[in-house]
Amino acid sequence: MIPNREVCLRAVASRDARFDGEFFTAVRTTRIYCRPSCPALTPRPENTSFYASAAAAQDAGYRACRRCRPDTVPGSAAWDVRADTVARAMRLIGDGLVDREGVPGVAGRLGYSVRQLQRVLAGELGASPLALARAQRAHTARVLLETTDLKLGEVAFAAGFGSVRSFNDAIRAAFALTPGELRARLRRDRRPRRLGAVELRLPVRRPFEASNLFGHLAATAVPGVEEWRDGAYRRTLTLPHGPGIAALAPRADHVTATLWLADPRDLTPAIGRCRRLLDLDADPVAVDEVLAADPALAPLVAAAPGRRVPRGVDGAETALRMVLGQQVSTAAARTQTARVVRRLGTPVDDPGGGLTHLFPGPDAVATLAPADLAGPRRRAETLIGLASALAGGSIDLSAGADRSEARRALAALPGIGPWTVENVAMRALGDPDAFPATDLGVVRAAQRLGIGGLATASERWRPWRSYATQYLWSVLDHPINRVPEAS
Repeated sequence: MIPNREVCLRAVASRDARFDGEFFTAVRTTRIYCRPSCPALTPRPENTSFYASAAAAQDAGYRACRRCRPDTVPGSAAWDVRADTVARAMRLIGDGLVDREGVPGVAGRLGYSVRQLQRVLAGELGASPLALARAQRAHTARVLLETTDLKLGEVAFAAGFGSVRSFNDAIRAAFALTPGELRARLRRDRRPRRLGAVELRLPVRRPFEASNLFGHLAATAVPGVEEWRDGAYRRTLTLPHGPGIAALAPRADHVTATLWLADPRDLTPAIGRCRRLLDLDADPVAVDEVLAADPALAPLVAAAPGRRVPRGVDGAETALRMVLGQQVSTAAARTQTARVVRRLGTPVDDPGGGLTHLFPGPDAVATLAPADLAGPRRRAETLIGLASALAGGSIDLSAGADRSEARRALAALPGIGPWTVENVAMRALGDPDAFPATDLGVVRAAQRLGIGGLATASERWRPWRSYATQYLWSVLDHPINRVPEAS
């Protein structure tokens, strides 16, 4: 839901960037919609309308502002925080499911009829699932026009359009330019691009503290699947139409991304998974306001505001890695997981580094026998049991998963305890309020900060306990808290 009209008007008057992505401002006299922080936006209140999504503004006949580019703002933080049907639907649409399975596919994943889903989304966002998908396709097309040498017809189909005509119509409606005009305009002063690579900027709300985010990803990187190279975190991706590789480098107000894709149709899900991995749609101001109210956390928040939660690109992968990391050091977990990857992962060709494999899917891991894995037999049995449940569909950790149901299903598996459930909820399901209270790092940090009664104290941090965990871990001297030196 968008804020009330008075709040929206004040946000536009002050050009408050915190509201970018939370709502969109449309001006009836110009037929243009903008982000709230747009420097060119000075409308009269009576000529202003507000929309909950870019799709709703486009459906109402407005085109995107060419100065502030509202179609590129960070997504609403609500879709990660909330666990209701609308949020789950938005995460699935963001992963490109409409393009692959249509609206019935999204509705089926949620247990709704198509009509019910359309009514729910229209009631809250003012747009249908198809309108939301069209807006996303238009943005994907814009990225391809700006960053690749694909022909216009290839861009149309890569972005998910069913025909060149629908592609042309959508680009004209969204940007008031033809695809050719948009490419010519965006490519002024364009530097040469590497063949086969898509380079783009992933916008992020500030403040943005990258140390724990990239430090964690680099410190836990599984050899062959992930690496830190030349100031960027790089990893392989298993995408709907083939393999991919992403290189992600932190900057002050954005993340630079370079994507290598076997099939350009995977651009939308690749971008969505990278944003989710880096928690780029978080609202750091809302998070830090709550956590800074606690005297024990206030100095940590003041020293490094805007911490994000390092997540995963695939829920099943993240959960399997959590089990492999049970009760062992970070280094031991990397070694054990790398062995599984070498044995079961699909080989890939990395054009820019040392990545060698995709992480194996749960169906492959389920074929292992306990004797195939080093370490305690019980952990091996837990891993195989989890993989079987994921492969069989009895546990859903996808972007549109029901978090409560996933927690219950995980906890019911032998060998899955509270530590694993909370870490999977935090990193795979994107639950902002997960809290691994038994984690040794959390316990040690709480002791160092003089926090007594951790369970009671953590109630003050709701609904942002996943972020409180990041601040607690920052107290410790561990590589997860530092961005590695370039290598």
